[in-house]
Amino acid sequence: MKTIKQLLAVLAFFPLAASASGPSVRLDKAPVNLSDNASLQRGAKMFVNYCLNCHSASYMRYSRLQDIGLTEEQIKSNLLFTTEKPGDTMTVAMKYADAKVWFGAAPPDLSVIARSRGPDWLYTYLRSFYRDDSRPTGWNNTAFDKVGMPHVMASLQGEQVAHFKKAVDHDGNEHHVFDRFELVKPGSVSLAEYDSMVGDLVNYLTWMGEPVKQKRLSTGLLVLAFLGIFFIVAYYLKKEFWKDIH
Repeated sequence: MKTIKQLLAVLAFFPLAASASGPSVRLDKAPVNLSDNASLQRGAKMFVNYCLNCHSASYMRYSRLQDIGLTEEQIKSNLLFTTEKPGDTMTVAMKYADAKVWFGAAPPDLSVIARSRGPDWLYTYLRSFYRDDSRPTGWNNTAFDKVGMPHVMASLQGEQVAHFKKAVDHDGNEHHVFDRFELVKPGSVSLAEYDSMVGDLVNYLTWMGEPVKQKRLSTGLLVLAFLGIFFIVAYYLKKEFWKDIH
């Protein structure tokens, strides 16, 4: 009985903990299509140009990009800019200790970030930077409050400010919640084009988290089909072997 009471107390605490964490961020649906090689190739280029300066992907080799339709020559010409070779992993020259001093925390490895955070969160996060002069970098993010990362793609998206409105929770506490963005300085592309570019980047990050996913799913379907056919054969064999007994 004591154990049951303790379990009920823990379950009763869950709603309180959820409300104490504040309102959750509304996530936009990421346009993930792992069979779209053109999108994956554009996303790989975005990743190398805008992410790989600070973030590594140490579990991914450049040569693996041949799985999305790039040739070794295309990888060398468009994605390798220094002394890297196609067989090398996607690492950065910046040292961990230096990054921790410069940014307050070392930029995380992005090899499996899409599996950790989820594609929808990444898609929302990369489109939710706004100007905030109170932050050291001058940027903040509605999906990650007080983020240490600057908006590295601001030249594309432009600069936007966030508008918040007052809200009162069920306990009567007043707080500010996000209302909308306002673009105050346009970027080099339209917002629709920027969303499409971020979609390609998130699509690539999702693929990079598990490059064999498409093959795994197709193999799984073949295995299920084989088991289905084998079940039918086994069933009729069983009937034939046991027909004189039943």
